[in-house]
Amino acid sequence: MRITRYRTLTTVQDWGRPVGDANGVYADGLVRVPIVVVETDEGITGVGLGPHVEIETVFAAIEGEDPRSVTALYDRMLRRTFKAGHAGAVFGTIGALDTALWDIKAQAAGEPLWRLLGGRDRRVPAYASGLDIALNDEELIAAYQTYASHGLRAAKIKGGLDIDRDRHRLTLIRDLLIDAGLGARPSLMLDVNEAWTRKQAVRHVGELEQTLDLTWIEEPVRRWDVAGHKTVGRGVRASVATGENLTGLEQHRPLIAAGAVDIVQTAAVWGITHFLRVATLAHAHDLPVSPIGTTPVGLLHAATSIPNHLVSELQDLQPPVGVSVDLHVEDGAYVLGDSPGLGVGIDEDAIAAASHLVPHPTSGGSHIRPERAGHRLHPAGVDGEVESTVLNA
Repeated sequence: MRITRYRTLTTVQDWGRPVGDANGVYADGLVRVPIVVVETDEGITGVGLGPHVEIETVFAAIEGEDPRSVTALYDRMLRRTFKAGHAGAVFGTIGALDTALWDIKAQAAGEPLWRLLGGRDRRVPAYASGLDIALNDEELIAAYQTYASHGLRAAKIKGGLDIDRDRHRLTLIRDLLIDAGLGARPSLMLDVNEAWTRKQAVRHVGELEQTLDLTWIEEPVRRWDVAGHKTVGRGVRASVATGENLTGLEQHRPLIAAGAVDIVQTAAVWGITHFLRVATLAHAHDLPVSPIGTTPVGLLHAATSIPNHLVSELQDLQPPVGVSVDLHVEDGAYVLGDSPGLGVGIDEDAIAAASHLVPHPTSGGSHIRPERAGHRLHPAGVDGEVESTVLNA
């Protein structure tokens, strides 16, 4: 079997409501979803959700190769791009191709990927993550009631702009989960998406912990700030979770070696091989791992095969337009199916019909860091306006 060519598609995740975080909001709830399809000479195709950046250069490393040599081909892609740098979006392109190759490998074996990788239990524990910073109280409650109806006992909200608002919203979600009969002490997480300085993080989380039991604080400071994460970890009771925006073992290693991270995260867009390697590094330091992503199907399969998976993020309960996935959510967990490979189907007609919904790459959203991020004296609203006179520095 040989890799012959690739195709790229772009569809949209239609949330039907505003979504975003401390960095920005997609007001119409429409988010671009790039897709890579890899074809072989035996008619098996693999699907990876991720960027197309520099894909011609990256694909040259695997064209004509046997797609079943996945990990070796992953390293070939890294070597092909090492000079200009394989971080950021280029690393996402490598991850998308890597995911597609794992899909092909498992299809060729006639098994779901979770089985091929050595998984025993198809159930993957999940937590609710609504990308909810723009929602009012009623909308927030409605969103998390839907998650609770699927048995999700843990929830992560977006915050970091106003600590009083964060406390109020976390309390609403805690009470909702308790009232839904999902436990007397549901797990609560706060994700501030790199919006704070070290001192802000310690002060604000410490204030929250006077009345709330936080499971973790996510990305409290800039992703590469080893000393900052360590300072936060020493100053709060909650675990420190980070890593979704780190690309490569070389970026994870300093945080793990310094004891600056408690929950090691990786994003689905970076691919399966990356996740497996980071999970092994974390396991060597007795640390759990937690996958991140809107449609993290590849990492869900991989999570079944590692000893240190903790819980996986569940964002939208619906897949992107034109994408089907052989899994469902029940009793607080993803339940993977038996379809060979990843179980991902692509309806290109549906994607083409929805092309007018795909936002322009330069449109606003949470992918653009605000000018004053981490340097605000007062609490800021979702739109950046000051909502309170309480000092926030």
